[in-house]
Order: sequence, then structure tokens, then C-alpha cells
Amino acid sequence: MKILTKGKVERSIQYIRRNFWPLRSFADISDVQRQVEQWLDKVANVRVHQTSGERPIDRFKRVHLNPLPTFFPETREALTLLVHKDFAVRFDGNAYTTPPWTIGKKLTLKADQDTITIYYRQKVIASHARCWDRKRRIENPSHQEQVRKIQKRLWFDRDIALFAALGPQAREYLQALPQTRRSVKKDVSRLLALKDQYGSESLLYALKKAMQHKAYGADYIQNILYQEMTPHKNHPPVRLKNEALNRIRLSEPSLVDYDAFILKRRSKK
Repeated sequence: MKILTKGKVERSIQYIRRNFWPLRSFADISDVQRQVEQWLDKVANVRVHQTSGERPIDRFKRVHLNPLPTFFPETREALTLLVHKDFAVRFDGNAYTTPPWTIGKKLTLKADQDTITIYYRQKVIASHARCWDRKRRIENPSHQEQVRKIQKRLWFDRDIALFAALGPQAREYLQALPQTRRSVKKDVSRLLALKDQYGSESLLYALKKAMQHKAYGADYIQNILYQEMTPHKNHPPVRLKNEALNRIRLSEPSLVDYDAFILKRRSKK
């Protein structure tokens, strides 16, 4: 068997570079593969080689290749990546989505020319067609739907509903909170405790100030209240033996509704 020398290998690369690449344009990697195969069949392999005096296509007919192995070795590019708060990993200048429950976890991404496959503990949890552009977000519609379902369930939580009832600022804050890597329920529970301590008006003021600086989280709100507000001196409520009853929260009554009711009765007299 004839062994190729370094010089012959380099000259074959130069031949492809000078004869195939010039004045060509490509849509993607698959288009490159299609065009080079066409060029080999119609140009490179049917010319008479100066050294051998034969056409490469004729020499290839006398070559008998060994069968491929039963199990192919792993040749895909593999990386361990962190899932960001937008439920996506960053690879090769693009973002590929994953199930929202993986936020904050490290996953294994394996890539070939056509496919991106994402694993969690050796189990496939996402697969995407590989994108060769830059700064693109490649989404799986099921991942976006899972996010919407999670956010919808949160709004049915009693504490979150009570917090949202505080006003537009509280609802705006809630809309942005899931984009952070924090537990929404835990944050809301702490914010309601701060409301009991400082009052609704002070809490709404702190929320507005925090949102101006895009600072989301109960820690920021608590710091603003601690620096600028005075806690109310409220007597603690009577503690019951049933802890479930101690955790009950009631929404604050709207005095506007009472005023409207009184004015309506007066108008009837």
C-alpha cells in the first residue's frame, strides 16, 4: 500500500483551495457538501492525474475498502454548559432552549454538523437542528409552552394572588420576577412579611424604586425598606394551635368600594 507523504497531502489541499473554493457561495454546510461532491464527480475525479497518468475515478475502482465498524466512536463535539435564566444554553454564538426545570443546572451538549443534542445525566432532554448563523435563539415550542403553564399555575397561588392585589406595581414586579433565577413563591412570601412589617404603601414604594434599577428579589426590597422606612409597631396576632390557620392571609378591603356603596345608598334617599 502506498503511503501518502506530507507534501502530497498538502498539495491536494492546495488543489481543492485553488480549484473548488474560488467564486463560489454557500447557503450552509450541507450546501458545501453537495457542491463539493458534484465537483468531485464532474471535475476532479474524471481528469487525468499528471503523476499517475490515470483518472482518479478509475483508480478508485481497484480499491477495496474495509467494512465500517459495528460501533462508531463518539466524534461529536461535547461540552458541559449552564442553563441560563431564559431556559437556554449558549453554544457557538447561539442560544438553544431546554426544559424550564433545568434552569441553573449544568447539562451536556453534543453537536455534529446537523444536530444539537442536550443531555441531563446521560438522558436526552432536548434536540435541535444546528444553526450556523450567529446570535440566534433556537426554540422548541414545547419548552415555551411549559414556561407558560408554570407561570399560569403561579398566579393561582393564594399568596401570589394577594400580592398581585396590592396594585399595578406589584403585578409588574411579578411579571419580571420569573425571569430571575429566584424562587417566586419564596420571594413573594418574604415580600408579604415585609408588607406586614412596613405597610402596603412603603412596600409599593420600595418595589417601584427597585424596578427602576432592575433589582428584583426580596433582599433588595428589604434593604430599601430598612434604609428609608420605619416599621409599624403592630401587636402580633393571637397564635392558634393549628398552624394552617395561622398562615391564612386575607386581602385588604378596598375603602373605595365602601365609599361607593355609601354614596349609592344616599342617592336613593
